[in-house]
Amino acid sequence: MPWADKFLLQALLSLVLIMGFWVVMARKNAMVPSKGQFIGEYAYMFVRNGIARDTIGHDFKRWVPLLIALFSFVLVNNLWGVFPLTLMPTAAHVGWAYGLAGLVWVIYNGIGIKKFGALGYLKRTTCPPGVPGPMLLIVAPLEFLSNIIVRPATLSLRLFANMFAGHLLVLVFVLGGEYLLLHSEPIFNKVAGVASLLFSLLIFALEIFVQSLQAYIFTMLTAQYISSATAEEH
Repeated sequence: MPWADKFLLQALLSLVLIMGFWVVMARKNAMVPSKGQFIGEYAYMFVRNGIARDTIGHDFKRWVPLLIALFSFVLVNNLWGVFPLTLMPTAAHVGWAYGLAGLVWVIYNGIGIKKFGALGYLKRTTCPPGVPGPMLLIVAPLEFLSNIIVRPATLSLRLFANMFAGHLLVLVFVLGGEYLLLHSEPIFNKVAGVASLLFSLLIFALEIFVQSLQAYIFTMLTAQYISSATAEEH
């Protein structure tokens, strides 16, 4: 089956790991937290306070489970890119990036439609208050394009581009270093191969930072879109 590939396996395995992690964290509530409990509590408070509360506002608590699940899923699937047996983030396949962005698009638009109705939500999304009537002929299509069409495209392509570019960068240095070290005769090439392999370790460290940052950005933007879809006034 063409759809049953490495990326699907990584995504399914990440679900098992994430659910197992949060189940264990929920059961361990010691007064003096262990290292694992500290990590779980820190991750929860980071998403709860640093993303949900600061971005969505007073009604943030209802969205915390969604944002934690999204942050965990994106982070773990990004980190597959630094594991020796995978070396490929799930979002480096553009279909997964599109799928995640499409899910977010359905959620925040569905929330807005549920709260204001289809026509009311469309009006709030495309007609900013205070804009003169004639100007709406220009502003409304631009707002529709920006809020309804461009958002999911930029959300997905940002994640995909960063994960795919990082994977290619690591691949260039690792494979290039291996070729220069083992399949090239001049001593200068062998030295360059060693340097390339050593530099690839720095690239791996940079990739971990970028992968974590992209999980944060993806979740933060999701929270912003939810906030804008449920705001009483735009």
